[in-house]
Amino acid sequence: MARQLDEQIVGRFPVGRRLRVLDVGMGQGTQALRLARAGHQVTGLEQDATMIAAARQSLAGEPEGIRERMRIIEGDGRDTGVHFLPGSFDVVLCHGVLMYVEEPDPLLAGLARMLAPGGLLSLLVRNGDALAMRPGLSGDWAGALAAFDTTAYRNRLGLDVRADRLKDLTATLAGIGAPLHTWYGVRVFTDTAADGAEAPADVETLLAVEEKAGRTDPYRGVAALLHLCGVRG
Repeated sequence: MARQLDEQIVGRFPVGRRLRVLDVGMGQGTQALRLARAGHQVTGLEQDATMIAAARQSLAGEPEGIRERMRIIEGDGRDTGVHFLPGSFDVVLCHGVLMYVEEPDPLLAGLARMLAPGGLLSLLVRNGDALAMRPGLSGDWAGALAAFDTTAYRNRLGLDVRADRLKDLTATLAGIGAPLHTWYGVRVFTDTAADGAEAPADVETLLAVEEKAGRTDPYRGVAALLHLCGVRG
């Protein structure tokens, strides 16, 4: 996903330009820190105290220049208008958040308002059109059968959450003024790997395969996750 995001950034903004990045629901700050290390000015918005503590700990170990380029704000992603002015960012990330939001449209509209004209909105969501893949490949036939007609599922943390369908998000992005520019699949072949599993010796080949599949039909359509990139008009 990081490679996909970098591809979109490089293709949209001049090389060397320091971008203003907002990472909504930044978690432990993996993407936020990576972009700060690349020279961008990054703001991470997160409401979970444990995640904030982990992000601050990681940031504390970075050189001073990187620490100065990143700030962390405690808050709900649905309240971006409280913290920031419209058009304040060139790139807005919202990765792995929508599945926890019952009504995502207001959140997405708020994120679009944060973008400057031509800005990039990057979403990572659970693929609602492929929910039967994980239980099916695991031999859970009853679970696979039930997954065809729903966007609700239970994640690996045991939480009841929701998925999004590409068609629906495409319409939503068009309606909020950040129409879909391109999309990728994430975790096409590796979704059934156990959490914490040791990386294979040929991990670069694995990543190359996943990257290729994530941009190739029909493979990307059955990925566990979808990475959607919208552009503010």
